[in-house]
Amino acid sequence: MIRRSAGLGIAGGVLAGVLVACGGGGDGNGNGGAETTSPPAGGGDKTATRVDVDMKDFTLQLSKKTFTAGDYTFVAKNNGSQDHALEIEGLGGEEKTRTLAPGESANLDVTLRDGTYKVYCPVDAHDDLGMKTQITVGGGPADENTTNRPGYGG
Repeated sequence: MIRRSAGLGIAGGVLAGVLVACGGGGDGNGNGGAETTSPPAGGGDKTATRVDVDMKDFTLQLSKKTFTAGDYTFVAKNNGSQDHALEIEGLGGEEKTRTLAPGESANLDVTLRDGTYKVYCPVDAHDDLGMKTQITVGGGPADENTTNRPGYGG
């Protein structure tokens, strides 16, 4: 009787080990219970220029200062203690990330043309608290429809 109980205990332990090794558990979305808080090393479009965006309460810091027309992957990392997002607005369009909890990251793939763009946090009034910057792409004049709008310095 003792041998059979011991055998069942060992079999149960082996089964539990197999389930853990195969990703048992999870969040119901096929994510295995783990959440990625940073983008993959090569994230975004392979031909795009990477721009890291450090978001804190209440500043935005871009890793790149000069821009030429082309494809970019903005890698937004929320290093603050509040929720943040990244939005890029200009030349008649806008693109933004989902809202990021502290510690989360997201990639924002955009194609920039010559002109002026507002880069900011659209959550609550964070841009009014200083979470914004302006970038100029290329050396040509910006599109007059964006430079004359509030937030573009024109």
